[in-house]
Amino acid sequence: MWKLLKIELFKIFKRPRTYIAFGAVAAIVFLFQIGLKFDGKSYLDLILNNVSDSFEVSDDFKSRLLNGYFICFAILNILLIQMPLLVALIAGDSIAGEANMGTLRLSLTKPISRTDYMLVKFAASVIYTLILLLWLAVLALFGSMLIFGTNTLVVFRSEGIEMMNSFDVLWRYVAAFGYAAVALTTVSALAFLLSVFAENSIGPIIATMSIVIVLTILSEFNIPIYDKTVKPYLFTTHMVAWKGFFYVQADADNKTIDGTIQNLPAILRSMGILIAYIIGFVGTAIWIFKRKDILT
Repeated sequence: MWKLLKIELFKIFKRPRTYIAFGAVAAIVFLFQIGLKFDGKSYLDLILNNVSDSFEVSDDFKSRLLNGYFICFAILNILLIQMPLLVALIAGDSIAGEANMGTLRLSLTKPISRTDYMLVKFAASVIYTLILLLWLAVLALFGSMLIFGTNTLVVFRSEGIEMMNSFDVLWRYVAAFGYAAVALTTVSALAFLLSVFAENSIGPIIATMSIVIVLTILSEFNIPIYDKTVKPYLFTTHMVAWKGFFYVQADADNKTIDGTIQNLPAILRSMGILIAYIIGFVGTAIWIFKRKDILT
């Protein structure tokens, strides 16, 4: 299986379109960094507009706020919404691409079971997802740290603000990127499942993005009965739970407690739901593929 996995990875990374995602991520991150480097004050004024009435925001606070940690958090809020499309480009092509080229039937003549074949295909798409996420981490986190330096991280919420000392931030990003890997793997598993039904990769890619967009909109609804019955079980509801690593506990004097997470059980529960979706999507894809007549 290892040899087959290397072949699948070679097939993925030999295609020029694979690098579109890496180029898109780099372009967005660099443009965002350049924009904030030269006009960060305007961006801060826009964010601080909602809290300026509650307390006075000094120029010193603004200068400390605009650092690499804050820049990375802002980038993640923008890019992790767009990343599912980039992930679906490869996962949606896993099986449908082979069918479109007429090589799927030939591939199954190899001495390997259909289950192993599907697992290798999915593993290759997951590795691609992890590499793309690592590329984002290098550019968004370490690139921003290099350009803007590090300082206290301030995260704005509807209930107030969260402040974390600089020494208490880096591990949170490691955890957040790890969670994001699980969330994007869920999207990859969905695209992989839809790829089984198609003979052209465009269909699974568009269908994946349509499902993600619709479910994301539904995840934002606040309807009493719906909130307790349907919303908690949509995978899109839990894809943004990586932000929970930046919500910290406070003591009686309302001071941040270093090294704490406000609601870790909720984050772990969300991760468990995403993992269940991954298993369900991949398991269903294998079950259908094993019973499918391969005519191409």
